[in-house]
Amino acid sequence: MHAEITKALEVLKSGGIILYPTDTIWGIGCDATNPEAVDRIYALKGRDAGKSLIVLLDSDNKLQSYVNDVPEIAYTLIEYAENPLTIIYSNAKNLARNVIHEDGSIGIRVPNHNFCQQLIQRFRKPIVSTSANISGEPSPGNFSEISDAIINGVDYVVNLERSDLSAKKSSTIMKLEPDGRFSFIRR
Repeated sequence: MHAEITKALEVLKSGGIILYPTDTIWGIGCDATNPEAVDRIYALKGRDAGKSLIVLLDSDNKLQSYVNDVPEIAYTLIEYAENPLTIIYSNAKNLARNVIHEDGSIGIRVPNHNFCQQLIQRFRKPIVSTSANISGEPSPGNFSEISDAIINGVDYVVNLERSDLSAKKSSTIMKLEPDGRFSFIRR
């Protein structure tokens, strides 16, 4: 795994995009603070730039670096979530402008996945995590379902978990208001 983290880090640091396993489905990722890299992901997916992307952090301790006024309940939700949970927060900051939704919100997940944790920790910045599919097509449940267009469109494909054929699911998405109110976007 060390060699894969090292190679993925090189690509991220140079503004490239990677295809990598997560605690949910395979993701396309880049430096979430690099607007040019984010633009490349939108282009690869054929995704409307008005739709924001999810970012991953290695620890909830870093939320305040990317969100103004994190509701206290967020930490409890992250700690006790039984399944992967992406929380949409208001008032994002310190991220590429094109990764943030036009209303100023951002979806953030702290993955429970060894490779992701180590990669983000060593990169010292959040990374984008968007499903490894062309916009409008079904999200792939495992690596074997990822299209050649996606595989050939990234700068590096992480060589881990490719033979895992178990069907993975996307994360639950919850919108959390600054006052602590929340609603589910995807369960």
